[in-house]
Amino acid sequence: MDRIVAWHFTDPGCPWAYSSRPAVARLRWRFGDQLDWRLVLIGLSESGERYEERGYTAGRMAAGWGKFQERFGMPFASAVKQGVAGTSRACRATIAAREESPALGYAALRAIQVMQFTTADRMDDDAALLRALEGVEGLDAAAAVGRIDDPAIVSIYEEDKARARTADGRPTHVQNRHAETDGPVRYTAPSVVFETDERWLEVGGFQPFESYDTALANLDPSLERRPAPERAAEAVLAYPIGLTTAEVAAIMRGSDLDDADIPATRHELIGSVHDGELTVAPTGTDAIWRPAA
Repeated sequence: MDRIVAWHFTDPGCPWAYSSRPAVARLRWRFGDQLDWRLVLIGLSESGERYEERGYTAGRMAAGWGKFQERFGMPFASAVKQGVAGTSRACRATIAAREESPALGYAALRAIQVMQFTTADRMDDDAALLRALEGVEGLDAAAAVGRIDDPAIVSIYEEDKARARTADGRPTHVQNRHAETDGPVRYTAPSVVFETDERWLEVGGFQPFESYDTALANLDPSLERRPAPERAAEAVLAYPIGLTTAEVAAIMRGSDLDDADIPATRHELIGSVHDGELTVAPTGTDAIWRPAA
């Protein structure tokens, strides 16, 4: 069978999408290149005004992020931004990177998410986006940011937005994991639609790893399933763009019945840094671990 296409609906400004990274990291580890990931940027808002009209403030959002960190383990920070930003420019910068290659698109998404949730920088500030993307190896950050208003990128962005707003009557809608904040019924971040030539299955909205795994088991029972690595460093070495402790801990789960052990994983990763195998960059309430080479 050809690779299963995984349509990944997300947005760099959504804390649920950011908090889903451990589950997605485990999914990517387990199934590897049997899945063909296709990033779809939702475009949650063109400006911050809509959030402010609904009562969201920079302080309220920063205060709420601590709950995400406590529940799901991804690094956050308590920095209060100067106002609420829309996500449109960050989405278009990600698309500009994605047009270079899918891998760069995912790396750009990660860099912007980390900027959004662990710094005081805003997603509608091109200088901040440039600083975030300069850390993406292989990406011309200035070129990506310079294309944000390129008509070709804007057109692709509108296509992504339209695709994200086709959830009417689909399983995500039936399960009430959709949103209608700007009119059409849309997929919430993160939603994943697994698709083959003949069949498709949806995992709508924020869900645990087991939901993705169950969908794939039903879609194609013949998929190979890579077991957890023996050492935490092996997970990091497989993803040079870096992983947070929560992502590594998710990959290290020996069984779906085991909880992720973030403290033990951090302890092991620190040992690998001491041995010169990995590097660590403190980030918000946690860190990002990368290969030393």
